[in-house]
Amino acid sequence: MDFKFTEEQELFKDTISRVMRNEVTMDYVRQCDEAGEYPYKFYEKAADLGWIGLPFPKEYGGFDGNAIDLIILAEEIAREGYDLAMALGLTIFNALSIIHHGTSEQKQFYIPKVIKGEIRFSISLTEPGAGSDAASLRTEAVKSGDCYVINGQKVFSSGAHARNNIIKLFVRTDKTVKKHKGITTFLVPSDTKGVTIKKTKTLGRNILGTNELFLDNVEVPGKNILGGLNKGWEVILSTLELERIYGAAAMVGNSQTILDSALQYAQERIQFDQPIGSFQAIAHMLSDMQTELDAGRFLVYRAAWNISQGKPSSKEVSMAKLYSSEMFARHAAMGLQIMGAYGYCMEYDMQRYFRNSRAATIVAGTSQIHRTIIARAMGLKVS
Repeated sequence: MDFKFTEEQELFKDTISRVMRNEVTMDYVRQCDEAGEYPYKFYEKAADLGWIGLPFPKEYGGFDGNAIDLIILAEEIAREGYDLAMALGLTIFNALSIIHHGTSEQKQFYIPKVIKGEIRFSISLTEPGAGSDAASLRTEAVKSGDCYVINGQKVFSSGAHARNNIIKLFVRTDKTVKKHKGITTFLVPSDTKGVTIKKTKTLGRNILGTNELFLDNVEVPGKNILGGLNKGWEVILSTLELERIYGAAAMVGNSQTILDSALQYAQERIQFDQPIGSFQAIAHMLSDMQTELDAGRFLVYRAAWNISQGKPSSKEVSMAKLYSSEMFARHAAMGLQIMGAYGYCMEYDMQRYFRNSRAATIVAGTSQIHRTIIARAMGLKVS
């Protein structure tokens, strides 16, 4: 097991850091967060630099990157903010489903457009009555000639409101089989007639944004089925590990910025005639944060290395996601505590990190779900 980056990966890491620092800027990220605006300017820049094409095959214009390349991308972007990294990642790991399950025509049509930044992808799986128990979804598609007519409701569909977006929509197409077996994946443009998108107001993650979807007699051609009829569960599972490890890497990246900001504040803030970082209570908080951050980073790197080697990685990915998400939330709270009232003010970024971190233990599998996955991998029979 070798976590050392290649020379090309080190150069890639430095390039991302330089672009994010000099061209995207924290002011831009703050503006997007405050206005609740999707980061189109950043997205276009990422496409121009080839970042979106990183994990896709060269034959479609990509760079044949692996899981380690993706965590480098996620971690460096997320130093400006977790939500910014996820805006890019959402398209990447959902479009990768087409590489794994798409027809030749679907790959040739969608993938070059994704890489160029011409279209985006979002996922719509969760429903009011189907969250962690995703297979209990009730949104239904009924065949009508060469098309399928879809009716139902989805919630927490992040990024579905963005321009030129394709929704990877999971619906029930067979009620006579076990719930995991009767699900089909459809590729549905967001502007399709009958699709109504309502933005959901949330505590954080204002940049990517999430939505409620209402599907009223939405007609989708059969050629837009991804992975075959009633094969939706396989599509869900195919990129789940990559989604989770990308997200975990983004949490590590944002946690690094939280630590850097808290450390700088502790060195500059004078109370009782000395920097507050010289007080043991603050120094120990920062020491714990550094130790936990390194532990989270190594869990992420190990899982990404496993994936890149083609090894079974479900347990390792769940461990990395569980630890990194809870660390992210914990560090954001500690960073805010160290900065005191300043951390609570909207003009400082710590409050944004705090708001965004609260979603980390919920999205891409709750902490409770990941603990169950880990326990089962240990041989425990957990219900």
